[in-house]
Amino acid sequence: MIDFYTLTSPNVRKIFLMLEECELPYNQILVDVWKGDNFSAKFLKLNPNAKIPVIVDHDGPGGEAATIFESGAILIYLADKTGKFLPTDPIARSRIIQWLFVQVGTVGPMMGQLGYFKMHGPKDSSDHAIARYATEVTRIYKMLDRHLGESAYIGSDMYSIADMAFYPWCGERISAGKIGVDLDQYPNIVRWMTEIAARPATQRVAEIMPTIASVRDTAKAEDFDRLWRRNELAAV
Repeated sequence: MIDFYTLTSPNVRKIFLMLEECELPYNQILVDVWKGDNFSAKFLKLNPNAKIPVIVDHDGPGGEAATIFESGAILIYLADKTGKFLPTDPIARSRIIQWLFVQVGTVGPMMGQLGYFKMHGPKDSSDHAIARYATEVTRIYKMLDRHLGESAYIGSDMYSIADMAFYPWCGERISAGKIGVDLDQYPNIVRWMTEIAARPATQRVAEIMPTIASVRDTAKAEDFDRLWRRNELAAV
């Protein structure tokens, strides 16, 4: 059994997709970051970086429990555990992993920062930041659309963990709309995301998301400050 420390963020949804695709048994453990659950001493023992997702695989290598944090690392671990969605051939494997690194190192941070400044940043000082990150996000979408015009999926012609990493960030209209991206401008992305959305595992994840409760909708200014450590670290 896998303990899955979770909420509803794009990085968490990557892991839901992989667990459902592989039909691995898992137990959801809610970590409501809007209440500060991720800063508890218990959670920090699992991930000193205070981020979700985290998994604890109680049937890890050699029968020992294995704790894995960071969404990209979790995807690779689960792929190796199951032998699915990541080739063993070194060249094919590296092609998947390099695109996975593009997502975790560029796509997530750039889109996350744009979302932060558009929706949560200080209104009197965000114009430059929004322009900077919006430009980078446009570049990312153009690059991805061009690539998907040449390849059926992101890492190869087969669905892989690279697609699972990109989809919650770049393949959902609601998420794109929140940061001002019109997906209809990117027909190759639309083709790709439509195929992924039709997968049974993706549909199961879409059904799970509304069942996960959080206090985000009622969060107050101090909750946002705690999540981003704005007051605690402002003077550092």
